[in-house]
Amino acid sequence: MIGSLLKLDNVNAFYGRAQILFNVSMAVGRGEVVALMGRNGAGKSTTMKAIMGMLQGTRGGISFAGKEIRGMQPYQIARLGLGFVPEDRRIFSDLTVMENLSVGRQPARPGQPEWSPESLFRLFPNLGTMPFRLGGHMSGGEQQMLTVARTLMGNPSLVLLDEPSEGVAPLIVEQMANMIMGLKERGLSILLSEQNIHFAELVSDRAYVLEKGQIRYEGTIEELARDEEVRRAYLTV
Repeated sequence: MIGSLLKLDNVNAFYGRAQILFNVSMAVGRGEVVALMGRNGAGKSTTMKAIMGMLQGTRGGISFAGKEIRGMQPYQIARLGLGFVPEDRRIFSDLTVMENLSVGRQPARPGQPEWSPESLFRLFPNLGTMPFRLGGHMSGGEQQMLTVARTLMGNPSLVLLDEPSEGVAPLIVEQMANMIMGLKERGLSILLSEQNIHFAELVSDRAYVLEKGQIRYEGTIEELARDEEVRRAYLTV
């Protein structure tokens, strides 16, 4: 893809001696929402960890905003404007909502939306009602929102969202979908790890499908939603 913000070129990733990703190539354009889909264990989270420099045994090319980032430390990659929302949330349970947000603060970036607690509370009204609540006293869905909001405090130009609809109530899933559309309207790029085709269809432009660490399909989200054979082969449980 010409003008890609994030590009992976034949990426191979390992946990110890076990190879998890095999020649994964994909791209995310500016202002685009791309779904990385597949069953549990397909390699979606591994792909995101490889992008963020969290796996030692990663080979191939990974570039962000035209800069090769493979081999960099995670904090260096984050400083370039690449945000990561892990599946396990990792909020600070003994800090308040406001304190969690402060931890994620980074300087504004030219040409990118600048986030403040006030603008985030407009995006996440639930959080706005509990600025001084401890993270450990929030529901799973509220913690998920706080994790996304804390990542946005870093003013990223691209966010990796790992399974945002997993294990949260249907109402929160709907709010997550609205949130992703709101971020896209502000020009943010998103790579979304997801199993739920209905959720991905609501928010995504394009999709890649992983199976056993290999890209098995790529196309628009509309094409994937219509392709029953691919969905049955790689997405249904």
